[in-house]
Amino acid sequence: MSRFRYTARGPVGRVDGQLDAPTQRDVADILLAKGLTPLTIQAEGGAGGGAAAVAPSTGGQSTSTQGGVQAPQFKIEFGTPQIKPQDVMLFSRQIYTLLKAGVPILRALAGLQETANNPRMKQMLYEVRRSLESGVDLSASLAQHPKVFDNFYIAMVRVGEASGQIEAVFWKLYQHLEFEQFMRQQIKSAIRYPSFVIAAMVAAIAVINILVIPAFAGVFKSLGSELPLPTRILIGTSNFTLEYGWWMLGVIVLAFMGFRQWIQTPDGKAIWHRTLLRMPLVGTIVTQATLSRFARAFALSLKSGVPMERALTSVALTADNVYISSRIEQMRESVTRGETLTRAAVATGVFTPMVLQMLAIGEETGMLDELLDEIGELYGNEVEYSLKSLSQQIEPVLVIFLGALVLLLALGVFMPMWDMGKVTLKN
Repeated sequence: MSRFRYTARGPVGRVDGQLDAPTQRDVADILLAKGLTPLTIQAEGGAGGGAAAVAPSTGGQSTSTQGGVQAPQFKIEFGTPQIKPQDVMLFSRQIYTLLKAGVPILRALAGLQETANNPRMKQMLYEVRRSLESGVDLSASLAQHPKVFDNFYIAMVRVGEASGQIEAVFWKLYQHLEFEQFMRQQIKSAIRYPSFVIAAMVAAIAVINILVIPAFAGVFKSLGSELPLPTRILIGTSNFTLEYGWWMLGVIVLAFMGFRQWIQTPDGKAIWHRTLLRMPLVGTIVTQATLSRFARAFALSLKSGVPMERALTSVALTADNVYISSRIEQMRESVTRGETLTRAAVATGVFTPMVLQMLAIGEETGMLDELLDEIGELYGNEVEYSLKSLSQQIEPVLVIFLGALVLLLALGVFMPMWDMGKVTLKN
C-alpha cells in the first residue's frame, strides 16, 4: 500500500489531498467514484502525475449497460459553445493522466464523458466510445470528428497505437497544443492595444465629420472670404461623408465580404498567404510562428517513430500558411528522391542559415529530433519577442497619424477664427 498525493477538480473547485492505495489506477478509481476528476496523481517521494479531467456532472445522461452504451439524451441548445482547441488540449492531458494511472481507455472516456460540462463534448466522447466498442481503432474513432481533431492529431494517435506509446503521444500532443494556445494568446495580446487605438481613431473621425464640422461650416461660410486649405479639406471631407457615407459603408462591407470569400478559394488563399509573409512587421512574425510550429511538430513526429517522409506529410498539414505548406511538401519530395533534409530545406528558401546549420548537425549526429526542438524553441522565443515589441513598433505610426489628424482639425477650426478676430480688431 502506497500513499499518493492528488489534486482533483470537483463541483466546488480544486481539491488537494492524500490517499493510500496500491496503484495510481486505484487512486483514479476512488476519485472518479467520489465525483472528482483527477488532475495530478503523484506518489509521495517520487515523480508521477500528469493531469486529468473536468468537474463531474451527470447532466441527465444515460448510463452504460452490459450490452454497450445506451444512447444518452444530450441537451444541445442554440448557443451551446463549440468544442474549442482548449477543450482538445485538456482532453489530451486528461487521457494521458488516466491512461498513465492504468485506467482502461473505455473507462477513461466514460469518466470524461460523465464529467464534461459541454454537451457537444459529451456527445463527441459518447460517439468515440461507441466507435471503440464496435472494434474501430482510437485514431479512426477520433478521425470521425474532423472539426475537433485535425489530421496531425489523428496521425500522431495512429503512431502511438502502432508503437504502443499512446500515453506518451497524448502527453506530447498536450504540450504541442499548449504551445499553440500560447502563440494565439501572444498574438491577441500584441494586437489588442493597436486595435483599440485604431477603433478610437475611426470613431473620432466619424464624429468629427458627422457632428463637429457641419456645426462650424455655416459660421465659416458667413465670413465671405476664401477659407484656409485645412478648413476646406475638413468641410469637403464632411460633406462627402454626409452625402455618400452609407454608400461608403456598404462598399466597405461588400469588399470585406468579397475578400473573405476570395481568400477561401485555393488561388486566393495561396496569394494572400504569400503576401502575408512579405508584409512589413507582420510578415516576419508569421514566418517565425509557422516555422516554430513546423519544427515542434516535426520533432514530435520523429520522436514518436514516424518515418521522415511520412512525418513531413503530416507536418505540412499543421502549417497555417499555404505557401509554407507547399515548401514543406517540396522538402518531402526532395527527401523521397534521396536528397538530404538539409539540402531540401535550403531549396525552400524559408530557413535562416543558423537553422540550416542546426539541421545539418542533427543529420550528422543523429540528434535531429532534439535539434528540431531547439529550432522550435528558438523561433518561439523570437516570435514572443517580436510580438512584445510589435506594439512599440506600431505605436509611433499611430501617434504620428493621430497627431496629423489633431493638427488638421486644429488648423481647420482655428485659422478661420483667427481671421474673424483680425477683422473684428480692424473694425
